[in-house]
Amino acid sequence: MKVIASSIRKGNVIEQDGKLYVVLTAENIHPGKGTPVSQIEMRRISDGVKISERYKTTDQVEKATIEDQNFNYLYKDADGFHFMNNDNYDQVQVPEDVVGSAAPYLQENMTVKLSLHGVIPVAITMPQRATLEVVETEPVTKGQTASRTLVPPHIGAGTRIVIMTEDGSYVERAKD
Repeated sequence: MKVIASSIRKGNVIEQDGKLYVVLTAENIHPGKGTPVSQIEMRRISDGVKISERYKTTDQVEKATIEDQNFNYLYKDADGFHFMNNDNYDQVQVPEDVVGSAAPYLQENMTVKLSLHGVIPVAITMPQRATLEVVETEPVTKGQTASRTLVPPHIGAGTRIVIMTEDGSYVERAKD
C-alpha cells in the first residue's frame, strides 16, 4: 500500500528494494527555504542493519501490511524469545533485536502485542506498566547518576514496584 512519506510514524513497517524495514524514528522537517522532507531512521528486519533515509514529504513509500495480535510470553533461550498466540496456541520465536529494550521487562505469561508481517514478527508493543521486584538498591549518595530505575530512598530490596515499560521510570509501590 503506497502512502506519502510524511504519514510514516515510529513502529510502521515499510518495504524498500524488496526488503522490510521497521521505522525507529520519523521526523518531518520544514526548512524556511526549500522542500519539506521526512527524515526516517529504520532497521532492516532481515539482518538488523540501521539506515537513515530522507524523502520529500510528498514522495510515495510502500507501507507493508502488518497484523497486530496478542501473544503470551513463554521463555527465552539461545534462539530468542518464545511467545504463544492465545487464540490458536501457535508459537512464534522473536529474535533479540526485535524485542530490544523491552527484554528486561518481559515476565512469564505477560500479554504483549506482536506486529506480524505474514508469520514474521517485526515489532513488539509492551503493556504500559509492569510490576517488578527490586533486586538490589544502593544507599542514596549526593551526585549519584542512575544506571537503572531510580526508586525513592524508602524502597528496599525485595519490594515490588510498578514501572513504565517505555522508559523504565518508577511509578509506585505495587499494591499486591
